[in-house]
Amino acid sequence: MRIVDARKEESAGVDCEIRGWVRTRRDSKGGFSFVEINDGSCLGNLQIVAPAELDNYADEVQKLTAGCSVVVQGKLETSPAKGQATELQVTSLRVLGWADPDTYPLQKKRHSFEKLREWAHLRPRTNTFGAVMRVRNQICQSIHDFFHENGFLYTQTPIITASDCEGAGEMFRVTTLDLDRLAKSGGPVKYDYDFFGKPSYLTVSGQLNGETFATALGRIYTFGPTFRAENSNTSRHLAEFWMVEPEAAFFDLADDMQLAEDFLKRIFTDCLNHCAEDMAFFNERIQKGVLEQIQSVIERPFGHMTYTEAVEVLENCNAKFEYPVSWGTDLQAEHERYLTEQHVKGPVILTDYPAEIKPFYMRVSDDRKTVAAMDVLVPGVGEIIGGSQREERLDVLTNRMAEAGLNEEDYWWYLDLRRFGTVPHAGFGLGLERAVQYVTGMGNIRDVIPFPRTPGNAEF
Repeated sequence: MRIVDARKEESAGVDCEIRGWVRTRRDSKGGFSFVEINDGSCLGNLQIVAPAELDNYADEVQKLTAGCSVVVQGKLETSPAKGQATELQVTSLRVLGWADPDTYPLQKKRHSFEKLREWAHLRPRTNTFGAVMRVRNQICQSIHDFFHENGFLYTQTPIITASDCEGAGEMFRVTTLDLDRLAKSGGPVKYDYDFFGKPSYLTVSGQLNGETFATALGRIYTFGPTFRAENSNTSRHLAEFWMVEPEAAFFDLADDMQLAEDFLKRIFTDCLNHCAEDMAFFNERIQKGVLEQIQSVIERPFGHMTYTEAVEVLENCNAKFEYPVSWGTDLQAEHERYLTEQHVKGPVILTDYPAEIKPFYMRVSDDRKTVAAMDVLVPGVGEIIGGSQREERLDVLTNRMAEAGLNEEDYWWYLDLRRFGTVPHAGFGLGLERAVQYVTGMGNIRDVIPFPRTPGNAEF
């Protein structure tokens, strides 16, 4: 039986077997020991009561320490202690693996999150990181459920690509060439000898490939790892992260915005409904008020502003910003947070960004200065979703590519989507880790992914 089920009041009176890891042990003068066991299924531990009559009581039970793995059999009884509905009266306890208390890192003392990153292989055993992973799992499940229920097909797009979706050039190169030999030769790289016969990279987005399926199957979504070779060490950036990207044919920007709002409200609601114990932990121990913050996003209709309106608000407010604001510059997190927390006092969707600061594939507006882009901003973080209506007009798209310095031959297949039965279509991207960070209140994005990849760090 899993501990999440064993701790329920209705489980009292059930004979069961529990498998898990020891968190704590304390011995009573009355001839028995209290051992706290956790199996990862929930935040709370199950208290087991091991009597001295057990054959291995002195040799093993009284030597249990944090980290030991055990299999325990017995009967669940109503617990007289506060804060727990049941406890297990042990009839058999078997130790599967010992954990030397002199070398096991996760002892009772508190460790900083920075220190725990050095033990990323063990940190899921702590309360905080166990809770993070359960919430992350729930968000992933909600993502699949939401899109399945709304008629979107789950589509797997390539991790290796020859095209740069964002046009920023911050991509990891994939090669089988002997780099040491190349360095010694000092000559130009001959990609004819490389595995794919051309420069290839780890993808920054599945969107362009996703569009090919949306313009055939109607509604699709991709959900997989993406990579950015940006040399950034902030608390909001990773070199490897997971992205969910829906794409829908016959959608315009208004449809896209509504989809994004419904999507966020669904995954936040599921976290509150299915991870109540973990969410209460985050609210109490990690970020006070995170439950109220998420609830307000669920309950309130999202506000709407154009980028131009937002810039006017920021230019005329009395707040002092580290980065100056002017039309044509990208908004920073401090600007986005002011808009959500001070001006709108809730989530807001900004639209119609200047064309020069957005990627080539976004649909150019009639004024030729802006594009049909939208960013969803939420209190506490700022941008959490970015999306747009895509440019479906071949001539406009090729002009935009020329302005961006992109070679049409590299995107011939993407342009074919506009040559053969083009349709209006739209989509957006949500970084999974950004969503987990927002829901949990965790301060650093490196602490909401199992094994963070950042500049200079590819451990584990």
